[in-house]
Amino acid sequence: MCRIYAGTDPRDYEPVTRSMRLHGAVTSIRLEARFWAILDEMAAAEGMSTPKFVATLYDEVVELAGEVRNFASLLRVACATYLARERATKRSAEAAAQRAEAA
Repeated sequence: MCRIYAGTDPRDYEPVTRSMRLHGAVTSIRLEARFWAILDEMAAAEGMSTPKFVATLYDEVVELAGEVRNFASLLRVACATYLARERATKRSAEAAAQRAEAA
């Protein structure tokens, strides 16, 4: 099992720093390349650029929680949540298709 993960392309876990504006202030966010790819996908699904998506997420978290303690960690967890929801949606669609075939 570990070989699946150990064989990950090193480019996927290379740290990448992107600069963006949050509330008018330029900030740098450092994440592994794979997380940036997922965030790019999430932003595209929402019809936004990645910087706009990240800023919107930041604003929504501040609105709900009052602060963002560790934004990079929040972004990683958001990516994991997105992937889990995508997987659940795919399974649900596959189950519906199987039920339709059986009927």
